[in-house]
Amino acid sequence: MSEMNKSEFDYVVVGGGSAGAAVAARLSEDPSVEVALVEAGPDDRELPEILQLNRWMELLESGYDWDYPIEPQENGNSFMRHARARVMGGCSSHNSCIAFWAPREDLNEWEAKFGATGWNAETLYPLLKRLETNEDAGPDAPHHGDSGPVHLMNVPANDPCGVALLDAAEQAGIPRAKFNNDETVINGANFFQINRKADGTRSSSSVSYIHPIMERDNFHLLTGLRAKELLFDGETCTGVSVVDNAFARTHELTARREVIVSAGAIDSPKLLMLSGIGPAQHLREHGIEVRVDSPGVGEHLQDHPEGVIQWEAKQPMVEDSTQWWEIGIFTPTQDGLDRPDLMMHYGSVPFDMHTLRQGYPTTENGFCLTPNVTHAKSRGTVRLRSRDFRDKPMVDPRYFTDPEGHDMRVMVAGIRKAREIVAQEPMAAWAGEELYPGHDAQTDEQIQEYIKRTHNTVYHPAGTVRMGAADDAMSPLDPELRVKGVKGLRVADASVMPELVTVNPNITTMMIGERCADLIRG
Repeated sequence: MSEMNKSEFDYVVVGGGSAGAAVAARLSEDPSVEVALVEAGPDDRELPEILQLNRWMELLESGYDWDYPIEPQENGNSFMRHARARVMGGCSSHNSCIAFWAPREDLNEWEAKFGATGWNAETLYPLLKRLETNEDAGPDAPHHGDSGPVHLMNVPANDPCGVALLDAAEQAGIPRAKFNNDETVINGANFFQINRKADGTRSSSSVSYIHPIMERDNFHLLTGLRAKELLFDGETCTGVSVVDNAFARTHELTARREVIVSAGAIDSPKLLMLSGIGPAQHLREHGIEVRVDSPGVGEHLQDHPEGVIQWEAKQPMVEDSTQWWEIGIFTPTQDGLDRPDLMMHYGSVPFDMHTLRQGYPTTENGFCLTPNVTHAKSRGTVRLRSRDFRDKPMVDPRYFTDPEGHDMRVMVAGIRKAREIVAQEPMAAWAGEELYPGHDAQTDEQIQEYIKRTHNTVYHPAGTVRMGAADDAMSPLDPELRVKGVKGLRVADASVMPELVTVNPNITTMMIGERCADLIRG
């Protein structure tokens, strides 16, 4: 169903994104419960620009993007924006569908270091298997799933510049590796796996989890409804108030059992704070009555900051692609790491989103590498701009502010490593002039200045409503994803990650939705 013909359900899931769609689909497998999935954006079923994966770059700063500006940065690019999707499927309907199993070391650390009991690779890898239908599944890869909702395929090696780049990476000491092969790739490169169907349709959480269940009598999809505030009876969360436009009359949706907030790493902390759950002083400053003084709400904002280095291509680049960003390169910048601290994406398109305005030359026939910091140590915040739900929140990633300078050191090493790769003989037929940062940027200081002015993000905010030990005051959630201090309320999305994973986190976020449904049903 897609119409609002009832207002009371057993479970109300707020946010139809990467995790929320999985939560709602799994809970509604029980025909005895009524499940509502509430999404502010539109249904994606008749939207080719959403469904066709190779059109994803059209969506940035479009009407399907909440398009959050960031606060002025002391060490970073203040012009940067965080794309957050305003459509069914959330960011899985908006991204390039790079599909990774998180390294075991990442997941084990959630439990061992942050006290998120039960969140470890042994427990979570079976959920990754459950959610996927992987092209590589079979006797040689028994860890992969062959009957899950999310389709994972190998990007075919159809881009000759990309193949040359992998040959060059090998000559620079980074061998070809197989991704999602049940081992952590510390030093390796290859074409990605992506969550895409054979016909080019993205296998988003909406396509994968929701489209197949639209006829379930107990499942109710409510699109175009924006959450204003969570509702409470005493300590118990009883539902959410929603509107269908910015000046509309408020409707109340009631949850007989639980409310699950899956609005993402920026909007989940915002909704909690608007509902009185957050840092007490901040809430009082905005005239919001404090329900739970939870100082960790909106803290610990993490991301994968990303630089870019672009070359003019000597030959015509590909004119067709699965999603234009088909190759990943992992490599460590220091010895002894159990996970890579540097990742690069290879783009077969120009990427001048933050360089053109800074005066750098551009091209319509080029390729780039985008080094990013896999475990950035800088931490930022999400705060309310006001008590008005319509106001965009204050997003302050505080890029490159870690005291030890780790993040900038890795980024500079990434620019140098990219140059080293592209200087190898296999790229001689492809690499023309380096357009940016260009040959004038050679010292660490020159590269650092370039990065501060032009860096982007891989659009991976996380950690702002983190789960942790029951007695950890800075973790708003317990390991069952329950919001501490109230009843009947959980959060399930990338905001719950105690630390952002090494890799592109979308599949991990879907897995968080799977786990949340298991915890509720268990």
